[in-house]
Amino acid sequence: MQWRCFLISNVNYQINEDITDAEVRLIDEDGTQLGIMSSEDAMKIAVEKEVDLVKIAGNSKPPVCKIMDYGKYRYEQSKREKELRKHQHIVEVKEIRMSPSIGDNDFKTKLTNGMKFLREGDRLKVTVRFRGREMAHTNIGEKLLLRFAEECSEIGNVDKNPKLDGRHMSLFLTPKQAKQ
Repeated sequence: MQWRCFLISNVNYQINEDITDAEVRLIDEDGTQLGIMSSEDAMKIAVEKEVDLVKIAGNSKPPVCKIMDYGKYRYEQSKREKELRKHQHIVEVKEIRMSPSIGDNDFKTKLTNGMKFLREGDRLKVTVRFRGREMAHTNIGEKLLLRFAEECSEIGNVDKNPKLDGRHMSLFLTPKQAKQ
């Protein structure tokens, strides 16, 4: 099974001795610029303060390095990513299939399930499948889909109107507000 979550920032920085540039622009822990200097001098300053020298912008001329506690920075990044993942909701497209000759109780059951999907914050695809001679009466399927959309109108919006695609007619609904 493939995970749907992804890392927000997957950046590998060059740290301390990995920085081989001749000159770097140095930024202190509090954000003040210390100027352009050789990477050896920048490394000495970082060693004096007992923190790491991290290259944060390698493409600029000269590269920008910052003096920071890299372990603490990585810990805060992972905490931030975990918090973002916790509040993340992946919107799925749920599908409900019906036939044009569906009974009232079956329709109500499908409607209840569709409303539950919309309340959970998922998109909904409602499909009517035509078989045999039912293709001659696609207007019945369209009325059925519009009735479904009307019943769900208080919690969902019609995203795409009913459209015939081969032997299937579909309608897309999206939830009105995000799940609380």
